[in-house]
Amino acid sequence: MRVMVSVNVMDYPEVGGHFWVFMQYVQGLRSAGCDVWWLDEFRPTEDSQRDRDRVSVFSRRLAAYGLDGKLVLHTKEGTYLDRSAAQAEAIFRDTDLLLNFHLPIQPSLLAQFRRTALVDIDPGLTQWWIASYSVAPHELYFTTGETVGRPGTKFSDCGLPWIPIRPPVALDLWPRVSEPQYEAFTTVSSWWAPEKEWVFDGREHYDNSKRAQFLEFSGLPRMTSQPLELALCLGEKDAEDLRLLRANGWRVRHSFEVAGTPEDYRRYVQSSRGEFSCCKASCMKFQNAWISDRSLCYMASGRPVVVQHTGPSSILPDRLGMLRFSTMAEAADCLNEAAANYSRHSRAARELTEAFFDARRVAEQILNHCSSLGKGA
Repeated sequence: MRVMVSVNVMDYPEVGGHFWVFMQYVQGLRSAGCDVWWLDEFRPTEDSQRDRDRVSVFSRRLAAYGLDGKLVLHTKEGTYLDRSAAQAEAIFRDTDLLLNFHLPIQPSLLAQFRRTALVDIDPGLTQWWIASYSVAPHELYFTTGETVGRPGTKFSDCGLPWIPIRPPVALDLWPRVSEPQYEAFTTVSSWWAPEKEWVFDGREHYDNSKRAQFLEFSGLPRMTSQPLELALCLGEKDAEDLRLLRANGWRVRHSFEVAGTPEDYRRYVQSSRGEFSCCKASCMKFQNAWISDRSLCYMASGRPVVVQHTGPSSILPDRLGMLRFSTMAEAADCLNEAAANYSRHSRAARELTEAFFDARRVAEQILNHCSSLGKGA
């Protein structure tokens, strides 16, 4: 079965973690026996040589993970960079499933595939986007949100038949590793967000950036003996934020330096003692039981995670392997508990990913639902 994943990664060449979000699905599909291709939207610049270099680097990056020669680049204008339109369209005709992660995909491009499925990896925000903008219809709709479409959910399902799946992690590429080389609990995070101010439920405006949440917990290093480090992409406009974080005891590094490639990102995660991270405000307001793909990478590596509580869950623990907090005092308690019983939480973190988030099992679930449509090969 040929599966093509549609994403927008080429525009973020120095964000290693963004690459891994979708590579987890790719590796799950490959382990389930699929012939997987990568479809990416590319924005050409005025520097053609720089564009060629970007494509070359990205092609080699994909080849390292089993996708040599299996990249199709398209633009919003409907052109292709790496092959002719006839060649691209022939590949599309021979594709059994387009697994789409790119909401703004052009309907004309989507129409070239015999079977299409949209994957929601940001529950609540995805549905807000669909309700606010025109999103082309798909045949199937998958969501990593536990609460999407269920009674009592705090956001609309847009009238779509969402199929719940779990966010995947490729366990063979993210093995449990030995004792951490680094003493700090870390995370790799954005700082600002495109959704910085948007309307929630037609009544409330709020800052939905990671920046807003981390600043609420800026005093946390003073409440725990565990070193805390943030890998962020900060610029000159963030000088005051940087001073505030460091004055309160945070270690801050530039994310491009420690996680600019997929390999650097994995190395940074696996060298860390664990993860400490906040979530976007929408996760708490939606109570969507969200878990980050990044947290799964830490946990698969045997690194406990201390993360903000995003609502009741049928599978996410509060104090074992994953320790969830709502207040600064709870965050400090969770960090101290993770450090005091590190081996126990390290083992539990890995076991949780094996039990619920194995990329191959997620891929098989997706394929089973697609096969039930009774169309194509």
